[in-house]
Amino acid sequence: AAPAGPPSRPVRVSPGSCPRWCCRRRHHHRFLTMGNVLAASSPAPPPTVPGPGSGLVSVPPGFAMPPVSGLVPPPQDRAAEEKCDQLPNPGTFEECHRKCKELFPIQMEGVKLTVNKGLSNHFQVNHTVALSTVGDSNYHFGATYVGTKQLSPTEAFPVLVGDMDNTGSLNAQIIHQITNKVRSKVAFQTQQSKFVNWQVDGEYRGADFTAAVTLGNPDILVGSGILVAHYLQSITPCLALGGELVYHRRPGEEGTVMSLAGKYTAPNWIGTLTIGQAGAHATYYHKASDQLQVGVEFEASTRMQDTSVTFGYQLDLPKANLLFRGSVDSNWIVGAALEKKLLPLPLTLAMGAFLNHRKNKFQCGFGLTIG
Repeated sequence: AAPAGPPSRPVRVSPGSCPRWCCRRRHHHRFLTMGNVLAASSPAPPPTVPGPGSGLVSVPPGFAMPPVSGLVPPPQDRAAEEKCDQLPNPGTFEECHRKCKELFPIQMEGVKLTVNKGLSNHFQVNHTVALSTVGDSNYHFGATYVGTKQLSPTEAFPVLVGDMDNTGSLNAQIIHQITNKVRSKVAFQTQQSKFVNWQVDGEYRGADFTAAVTLGNPDILVGSGILVAHYLQSITPCLALGGELVYHRRPGEEGTVMSLAGKYTAPNWIGTLTIGQAGAHATYYHKASDQLQVGVEFEASTRMQDTSVTFGYQLDLPKANLLFRGSVDSNWIVGAALEKKLLPLPLTLAMGAFLNHRKNKFQCGFGLTIG
């Protein structure tokens, strides 16, 4: 085969100069580029100057110019570029400080035994017995139902959660995804045979914002209730700003409290600030590695005239099936919690302790979860 010739002027391949065998192997002549003709196994046909009105490259009859690629991106590439340029959804207003708060250990006291039992892919029940030396010992029965409307591998709706203790008090929630952007929640609480609290939530998630409205304990006859409105908007891919408005009314009292919030999300840290008439709340979360996460929380209350700072961390050792959380705050309260999965058995062991140095108080707890 003859090697490809050097770049030359635009050429025309005339029908008469093409050998007869070329019709059987036309693909050797399709590699025509701007200014070049690549011949496969025979000398290139004599070049000719293109006539008036012809393009850069003239092709013989029966051949077609290959499409020019790279100038117009395919539809899937354009959709990906538009998705990258679009601002992300910032999440809900209530989740602004959650990432940092999840690092702090939960206070435990006494002995707690929990048994979880899955009756089907959608229904689960649990039994909890708590023995305390400070408060009253109690028993709780809980049930969880997850519907068949699958939105993601970890989300399915509707969700019904209920918990009842040995005195007959009930806490229940119903969460349902009405559409892809609208989610609703109904929660109520009873104390024995009396309604104590109930609320209705509505949440709308747009492409780059989230708006939510909560109505709590409404009573039309008395003229009382609480209305909470949240809004969070993405300004940049990392920065989100929003606000909260709380309106409460009851006989002889009416008031409004407003607060503003800002959230900055980086690849490995999150900073959040909420400031308003009731005070200020700031958190900083940092993921140091896959095993270590740290967080700092600052709270200032204008009503209580008090401020506090809490430092917490979480250490995850997946090879040892061990999770450790610790915290210390400005009131010299030190806390720690340890969770250990006893594989291959379906057992999770939890131990926790808190020490208040100022009041010289110490309490510890032990828990075991089966299932």
